[in-house]
Amino acid sequence: MGIIDTARFIMRHPLNRERKTAALIHWLRWQLGSRLLFGWPVAVPFANGASLLAKPGMTGATGNIYCGLHEFEDMAFVLHFLRPNDLFADIGANIGSYTILACTTGARCISFEPVPATYEKFLDNLNLNRSSEQVDARNEAVGQNAGWIEMITDQDTTNQALKSGEKYAGETERVPVTALDKVLQGKIPKLIKIDVECFETEVLAGANQTLMHPQLQAVIMELNGSGVRYGYDENALHLSMLEAGFRSCQYKPMERKIVDLHGNRPETGNTLYIRDLETARNTVKTASRQRVVGIDL
Repeated sequence: MGIIDTARFIMRHPLNRERKTAALIHWLRWQLGSRLLFGWPVAVPFANGASLLAKPGMTGATGNIYCGLHEFEDMAFVLHFLRPNDLFADIGANIGSYTILACTTGARCISFEPVPATYEKFLDNLNLNRSSEQVDARNEAVGQNAGWIEMITDQDTTNQALKSGEKYAGETERVPVTALDKVLQGKIPKLIKIDVECFETEVLAGANQTLMHPQLQAVIMELNGSGVRYGYDENALHLSMLEAGFRSCQYKPMERKIVDLHGNRPETGNTLYIRDLETARNTVKTASRQRVVGIDL
């Protein structure tokens, strides 16, 4: 994201509507101050008193610095939907932003990050927030079957699996793959987040038992059109979620409102799938206030 696009993102973010000038000043201070540290990560405030280790170039982490919650609707949903001892599955954890948010609610987590260098950053964030005991952190990819895949490892939040026979000039690494049903062994998350850069079809193919279980109440999944890279039809994947008993929805955090999209997908961003709308609406309405960038959300 270029400087102009970043500035627009900051100015338009819902948590910055009443603090645009302060947010831009904060952004400029971060850009200047972080570079004086010669690339060393800095512990910066996150939601509910948590912190994240960040440095320039870490897209997801720095987005949280600028705006409090980089993916506002989905991250706010995690904060409002989870309760102490709920189980949250974070598939494609990256440095752990979603997992750390879930931990601030008291939830337990099982989190997967396949790229070893990113996984080490994830562990650093768990240790920083003293959250390690809440999280089963796994240095694995999630797919249909156990095995191995070659991962691109130099693209930050867009690291992804290589197709069979594909050549890539940058950095790659062979990583283990596991199936979600096998790992969970009957334990059912209340909420799953899937952000695996076009590998979603493989993830769900190894999660049939989990997906069909009534205790799984919601799924946040990235469907941005990139599945075509692997020959996957994301519309078919979307339909499979509807057939499994979920409704496509969008969350409005400021109103604590879940909007039924009546089978459609949002034009941009992730898709929120909810099994029981009435229960989910009551859950977010009754959640305690969450503190983000000085705002009670």
